[in-house]
Amino acid sequence: MTKFSANLGFLWTELTLPEAIHAAARAGFDAVECHWPYGYKTADVNAALKATGLKMIGLNTQCGNVDAGEKGLAALPGREIEARAGIDEAIEYAVAIGTPNIHVMAGVSCGEQARETFIENLCYATKQAALHSITILIEPLNHQDAPGYFLSTSAQAAELIATVGAPNLKLMFDCYHLQIMEGNLAHSLTTLLPIIGHVQIASVPSRQEPDRGEVNYPFLFSVLNNLGYQGHIGAEYKPKSTTDDGLAWMLSTV
Repeated sequence: MTKFSANLGFLWTELTLPEAIHAAARAGFDAVECHWPYGYKTADVNAALKATGLKMIGLNTQCGNVDAGEKGLAALPGREIEARAGIDEAIEYAVAIGTPNIHVMAGVSCGEQARETFIENLCYATKQAALHSITILIEPLNHQDAPGYFLSTSAQAAELIATVGAPNLKLMFDCYHLQIMEGNLAHSLTTLLPIIGHVQIASVPSRQEPDRGEVNYPFLFSVLNNLGYQGHIGAEYKPKSTTDDGLAWMLSTV
């Protein structure tokens, strides 16, 4: 059975995070995930999760200086102290609200020194997260939306995961980003399934509801079901109008 998680970084953004959790429950989502919940008290988020019966399955580490174009710190040489403080912050918040996955954002960087820095920070993150049974996720981002982002392909992610060698380091397989960078999604899902920790969806190229564009999501859902994928599928798209007006795609898959 396909289970959907509402990514509240993109859905119901006009609401507060606790309000958006309630909206996701009313819409029939099985879980929620978010980007950066740190402006909300964990008690308020927990109250909404308890009231709805939903679980917050994922959150991100901080981007850094957004005004300067930063998209994470973990692959930035010389920023290790800040990166690890962000990892600690994410773990503390995740523990407080019962979140099992943390996406450690690499940032805009390149080269061997950046790779070594990312590996060292991922070793730190996985070790600290393992103390709380939390999985660390890394996500390739496409170079149209995130120019210069350190991690951009599934092969690069797989190599990093193998190098770190931690059982709680997994791939965030975002179909939108990987369709733009690589295509051949069904084959990639099949071959990479052992290291996939979470799957996300959006239409390509518009990044709107996943019922349009060049990706056949009903087919990919069947691929995942046949593979025995047990996780949620994260709806991380930008609604064409309102979130509620665009939910017909989910009803058609039930």
